[in-house]
Amino acid sequence: MDRVLKRRLKERFGDVLTGPIRQRHDETEMRIAARDVQDVMRALHDDPTFDFRFLSDLAGVDTGSHMQAVYHLWSATTADWLRVVADDLDRARPRVPSVTFLWKGAEWMEREAYDMFGIVFEGNRDLRRIYMPPDYESFPLRKDFYLADDAARSPGAGVRHMEQSHAPHNATADALVRKTNA
Repeated sequence: MDRVLKRRLKERFGDVLTGPIRQRHDETEMRIAARDVQDVMRALHDDPTFDFRFLSDLAGVDTGSHMQAVYHLWSATTADWLRVVADDLDRARPRVPSVTFLWKGAEWMEREAYDMFGIVFEGNRDLRRIYMPPDYESFPLRKDFYLADDAARSPGAGVRHMEQSHAPHNATADALVRKTNA
């Protein structure tokens, strides 16, 4: 773990951190508020002492009580990966500024987080669904997302119908049993 990176992050961003900087193995994590995303990311990208030029991943997270946008950054100036967590987004209307002005590839990552979690990235010029149909109304990776068969989730309900295997409707017994020549 890069203790120099931790010290530099504390010195530069101490006033906007929403929690302690954590380090484990080759990863350093810092937490900030959504309103600080653009300023912090611009500094991490442009400041030569940090020089985080590579956005490896951007993901949404639903903790059950609030939403997060998580950024994974890499720089040649440190052996550590940097995880930046935009914390405590409102569950009802999760919003965070876009970082496409720094990393053009973030556009697709932001679209994915929007499609799966409903996080709105303000400033993304093409924020539309990427996996789900355009008229789909829910967000499949949120903890409050229900499947059509959720009524069968009681402990005594047995196997849910979506997990049972079914034979084709017009199949004969001969068609269902595969015969091999021995």
